[in-house]
Amino acid sequence: MINLAVRILLALGGSLAALFVARDSPNFGVVQGMLSTVVLVCFVLLLVLWRWRKDE
Repeated sequence: MINLAVRILLALGGSLAALFVARDSPNFGVVQGMLSTVVLVCFVLLLVLWRWRKDE
């Protein structure tokens, strides 16, 4: 189950990274990892804000 979540996260990060960096670039993996982290942070932020709004 965790493996699936990581694959989806990296796929989203990879698709975003492909917009900014060429796939054959040596630093594509770094950009993919950074953008995957950004996607994860945005997802967690949305969950927190949704739960916060739901409680009020």
